[in-house]
Amino acid sequence: MSLLALDDLHLSFGGVAALAGVSLAVEAGAFFAVIGPNGAGKTSIFNCVSGIYAPTRGRIVFAGRDITRLRPHQRAQLGIARTFQNIALFRGMTVLDNVKIGRHVHLKSGVLACGLYYGRAAREERTHRETVEREIVDLLELQDIRHKVVGTLPYGLQKRVELARALALDPVLLLLDEPTAGMNAEETEDMVRFILHVARVKRLTVVMIEHDMGVVMDISDRVAVLDFGRKIAEGTPAEMQRDANVIKAYLGEDVEVA
Repeated sequence: MSLLALDDLHLSFGGVAALAGVSLAVEAGAFFAVIGPNGAGKTSIFNCVSGIYAPTRGRIVFAGRDITRLRPHQRAQLGIARTFQNIALFRGMTVLDNVKIGRHVHLKSGVLACGLYYGRAAREERTHRETVEREIVDLLELQDIRHKVVGTLPYGLQKRVELARALALDPVLLLLDEPTAGMNAEETEDMVRFILHVARVKRLTVVMIEHDMGVVMDISDRVAVLDFGRKIAEGTPAEMQRDANVIKAYLGEDVEVA
């Protein structure tokens, strides 16, 4: 059974169709890439899966459960985490505090107890902090900057902090929206190394939107290609490199088919 399945997903904004009948099936443990030109509907898929958008029609099934109408925090509790194309961190807070936010979905204490920070709430907060420092900060090699303010860090490190916050949720499914966007070659290499490492250690299923075709071809098991809200092709990276529709829509019509 697929871990994540999209069944005939439609999404419209007024008269504009962002998604038009997209169906995907992502197997557990896979690296699945979604590619396509700007405006093809890639981020709309992530927004539907994470609950930011409600699809106009169709179903989203996660681990055998229909989650189409669940709220975003309910999906997070089930183990769906994501990063964003544009960094969505609290720039005035430290690295550690940003990462800890990813654990809050697991807090059992009420708002009042957390606000007063006593008893069970205080113990629970300390336990989650220890988990973050031991498992996430070390895993992503953020020890030396954990007390630094995020807004003072280089772009590549901020992207790594955002990945750490997603991992702090303890996900089963990790949605990565342009994880290497805006990075130089060295930063891209580091980010890919960390993604592969955490996916193996945490046994994650990864769905990734990425424009860097070198990254897509190197680490993906399967690739789905969107164009104008429709899936035009799906297969292995090698198959997508040879697909005439993909070449025309995304890679450029002048690219030769091997």
